[in-house]
Amino acid sequence: MIANVLSIAGSDPSGGAGIQADLKTFTALGCYGMAALTSLTVQNTLEVREVFHLESSFVEAQIRAIFDDIEVDALKIGMVGNARTITMLAGLLEDLKPRFVVLDPVMVATSGDPLISGHAVDVMKDKLIPLCDVLTPNIPEAEKLSGYALSVSEEMEVLAEKVCDLGCKAVLLKGGHAFGDSKATDVLFTDGRVKTFSVPRIETHNTHGTGCTLSAALTCFIGKGFALPEAAAKAKAYLTDALKASDALNVGKGHGPVNHFQFHGREEHEDA
Repeated sequence: MIANVLSIAGSDPSGGAGIQADLKTFTALGCYGMAALTSLTVQNTLEVREVFHLESSFVEAQIRAIFDDIEVDALKIGMVGNARTITMLAGLLEDLKPRFVVLDPVMVATSGDPLISGHAVDVMKDKLIPLCDVLTPNIPEAEKLSGYALSVSEEMEVLAEKVCDLGCKAVLLKGGHAFGDSKATDVLFTDGRVKTFSVPRIETHNTHGTGCTLSAALTCFIGKGFALPEAAAKAKAYLTDALKASDALNVGKGHGPVNHFQFHGREEHEDA
C-alpha cells in the first residue's frame, strides 16, 4: 500500500521550501502527499518579503477535513505561523492522536529572515513539542530551543539530548550548520541512545529547503513503516543525493533549491 503522509506548513511560492518542497519529496519517495497550509509567504531564493498567517480555525478545518476522510500514516509540522496556531495544533494532536508526528521547528529561512516570534517559540516548547514523536531542528534552532550554545561540533550529542529533554520522544539534530566541518553529520537521540549519520559535505549554494526536505523524507519513510533509525538514514541519503544533483537546476540568484527528483534509489523507494 502507498503511505498517506501529511504536511502542515507554510507555502513557498518559489518552490524550494515549505509545502512545495514537502509535496515534491513525498512524490519522489512514492507516497501520497497531502498539505494543510498554515501561512503564505512572499519569498524567493534571495529573501522573505512578507508573511501572512492563516486563521488558526481555518488551519484546523483543513486538518480535520483530512482526518475525517483519510487514514494518515504520518504527518509533519513545519512552519507553524503564530502562537494561536501552535496552541490549536497541540489541542488537535491530543484529540486526533495521529500515528506519528515529525516537528521541524522552522524559525529562520535560509535567507536569514525570521519566520516565527519569540513568544511563539515559547508556546511551541510548552505545548507542542511534548506531543511530538521526533523533532528535526538544525543547530541554531536547537540552541534557541534548549538555551545551550554549541562550542564544538563534538557537543552535538549533548545538544540533541537537551532538546529531547523538552519532552519529545526523539531528536534528529541536523548538522549542516556545524562549524564548517568537512562532513555533514546528523545526530539521532532517542531512548537515551545516540546514532550518527555522517557524509562528506556537499559544496553547493543550493541549500534552500534542505531542512524541509529532510523532515519530509523522514515522514515518508516512517509512514512506510521503517523504524526511526533506518528512516533517518534513508532520509539523510535522499537529501544528500538531492544536494549532489542540485547544480543541474538553474533557479534563482540566491540559495537555490535541491533537486528533489534526482531519483535516489528509485527501485528501493518503489519497493519499500
